Amino acid sequence: MKRVLIYSRVSTVGQNPQIQIAELKRYCDARQWQIVEDVSDAGFTGGNDKRPGLQKLLVMARTRQIDVVIVVKLDRLFRSLKHLVTTLQEFSDLGIEFISLNDQIDLTTASGRLMLHILAAFSEFEKSLIVERTLMGIAHARSQGKRLGRPPVADANKIRELRVKGLSYRKIMKELGLTMGTVSRALEQAAPESSPKTENNEEVKTSA
Repeated sequence: MKRVLIYSRVSTVGQNPQIQIAELKRYCDARQWQIVEDVSDAGFTGGNDKRPGLQKLLVMARTRQIDVVIVVKLDRLFRSLKHLVTTLQEFSDLGIEFISLNDQIDLTTASGRLMLHILAAFSEFEKSLIVERTLMGIAHARSQGKRLGRPPVADANKIRELRVKGLSYRKIMKELGLTMGTVSRALEQAAPESSPKTENNEEVKTSA
């Protein structure tokens, strides 16, 4: 007889997960499966992966105390497509089966395992889209003349040259279109033991 953990979640404290629990118990009774643990999280959103019930589920799965995890819907357990795919892959590696009743996903069957591969493909597709959008954004920013990342060494050298010529930090910022932090770092690297500065990073003049 399979050892089953049923999991339910409600987002608001005071809501009753009993409707979910009753549906899950009816399903297990119909398949003559033994429920060894009934885990619920109340007052936690799906995006919170620190849910105590979820953590208990994962501990029991990783110590092989259960054979099957059952939920009413995928969004009761998982916070994202990536979380779904990685968790189900871990279940698969551990030899633990998974069922989502209303989503008709049953990894105890061949068609259910096929669905996992399809979901994994969608997750990879989503990841590729994010990378593609990021690269497009970078290319667009560069086409607009925007500088990305840390300033090149040439900028640091230019900062030092302007400082030697007597320009203040603020004038260097304006001249090169840089931030105060960038100017300060470049000069600190050139002269670790810099002169005392005011709050505006201007040197304090001291008498001889």
